[in-house]
Amino acid sequence: MSKRLIWLSATSVTVWLAGAAPLRAHHSAAAIYDEGKTVTVQGMVTKVEWTNPHVFIHVDAKETTGQVVSWSFEGASPIGLYRDGVHKDSLKVGETVTVVGVPARSVEHLAEIRTITFADGRKVFDRSGKP
Repeated sequence: MSKRLIWLSATSVTVWLAGAAPLRAHHSAAAIYDEGKTVTVQGMVTKVEWTNPHVFIHVDAKETTGQVVSWSFEGASPIGLYRDGVHKDSLKVGETVTVVGVPARSVEHLAEIRTITFADGRKVFDRSGKP
């Protein structure tokens, strides 16, 4: 094999891998969450995972039956939230919140965050699209 053929093969593989990696790395929220539905959960923050690629907020909420259910809410990336004015210490374990989210299609008690509101009316997230 000539050096030129080896170089062209290596270059094409490199270009293909560089282009394919970002496509494999991210997913559409619509594939996971049912954008046609919303869920509202009121409860206590039990855990905040401020990690890449997405922040997760865990909330224990009491259902109408009295049973406590643990919800996981997925947010944007830490840097995206930081740019929106939401910081690592914006939510604290033990705080009571109301979360509006878009439920997952196939996983119970998982939703994507639209709005998080504290008991006093303050909002730390507002992806509701309302002014």
